[in-house]
Formats: sequence, C-alpha cells, structure tokens
Amino acid sequence: MTSSQETTSASPYALAAAAANRLRTLTGVARHDVALVLGSGWLPAVDALGTPRVEISSTELPGFAPASVEGHAGKVCSIAVGDVNLLVFLGRTHLYEGRGVSAVVHGVRTAAAAGCRAVILTNGCGGLRTEWEPGTAVLIKDHINLTAVSPIVGARFVDLTDVYTARLRELCREVQALDEGVYVQFPGPHYETPAEITMVRAMGGDLVGMSTALEAIAAREADMEVLGISLVTNAAAGMSGEPLDHEEVLAAGKAAAGRMGELLVKVVPRI
Repeated sequence: MTSSQETTSASPYALAAAAANRLRTLTGVARHDVALVLGSGWLPAVDALGTPRVEISSTELPGFAPASVEGHAGKVCSIAVGDVNLLVFLGRTHLYEGRGVSAVVHGVRTAAAAGCRAVILTNGCGGLRTEWEPGTAVLIKDHINLTAVSPIVGARFVDLTDVYTARLRELCREVQALDEGVYVQFPGPHYETPAEITMVRAMGGDLVGMSTALEAIAAREADMEVLGISLVTNAAAGMSGEPLDHEEVLAAGKAAAGRMGELLVKVVPRI
C-alpha cells in the first residue's frame, strides 16, 4: 500500500501508529522521548543540537506529504541530546496547504505513537507588543484557535486548561528570561489585516501565526506535555506601516539561530 493510499484509508490514529513503526525501523531507536517541531525561521537552530544519528525524508513515513513551504525542509531527524532521544521535525504541514487537519497534526500524533512524552512546538510569528523586536523568543502560555476546526475525531472531550504545560514554561525561564504571551492561530496563507490585529488585541492575543494551536490540541489529546515557543519575526500587520514578507520571517530566524539553538540545547535534556 502506498503512503497516499494509507492516508485515505486508515484512521489518523492508525496512520500515526504505522508511521511510528516505520520510524523505529529506519532510525533503530525503539522509543523517542521528546519531539521538536521546527517552524518558519527555526531551521538554522537545529545545528546546535548535535549531529543527527539518522536523518530521513518525511515522505519515507506513511501519511507525510512533501514540504511545500519555503523554510520547511521536510525531514525528520533522530538526535541524542544528553540522555534524551529527540525526534526533530524539520518543518510541518499547514492547514492552508489544503491537506486537511489530520495532516496538520500527523507529526505530533506520530511522535506520541513513537513514545514521546512531550513536544516542543516552535513557530515564527507576528508580535503585537512593541517591546518585542524581531528575533525575540516568547513562551506561549495559551492560545486562541481561529481556524474553526479541531483535530480531534469524534466526541472526545479534551481538557485544554493547561495546554502549554506550566512546568515546562518554568523550566525555560530557569534557562533564559523569557516573556509569555497568548498565541492566535489564523488559517492563512494570507497575512492578517490591520483590522484583524485590532480584533486580536481586543481578544487578549499577543502573537499571531498560522500553526501550532491545532498541534497543541492533538498533543494534549495524546496526554503529551506541550512547550510552545514563538520567535517574533516581524511586527503584526499595521503596526509598523511596512508590508509583511515571508523572506523577513526567514531572515529573522537566521539572525536568531544561535540564541534559539542555545535555548533548545539547555532545555531539551531537562524535559
């Protein structure tokens, strides 16, 4: 059965289990401990984590589609960071790619099926606070999901009271002094309008982007702890008077790569 046939015929949970089994075969690692999803602008930070024991194309695993967004490599790495077996997704599938919500959270579900007890979700985002210059890392303390969809299949009622685990946020603050904020996920792929940013501010949002919230919901459904870290790559629409550009996102990530890599190296072994 081909990967595309499996995607259409298997439940999303069974498909994740199949991907995890294939991952064990390709990496030789029976169980991974922590997963890391690298968002836009974060790819250069992976170098600080060490040399991967194995690096594979995500399409070698059932249910994964080729990367289609610049700055997302479409690879999966297994890296030993201290005593932690770290599973790194170099990129993600976004809702705006049109593959459905199950494809968006497939990486997180695969990580859970591979044994991961926690996931670190990163992203590049627009910031609503003027003190957060491009290159500022912000812990996500909560989110607002404006995609109008949920990754959960059926009537499974998942508590999201502490979706971004307080213990992991405190662990990060012990390593580096970081602000916290509320992340708002829009469906994309267009950027937000200034009027929508005004709405976000009124709702209590501090960060805006096109990922993360749906993955966090799927992770909590799987009883994983969740750490969310946003890299502010630009001021949100209408705040600076300048147009928004994806190249700006990637450039800000490259400039901050050293600091982001240092943060991850110190945090991952303690999770």
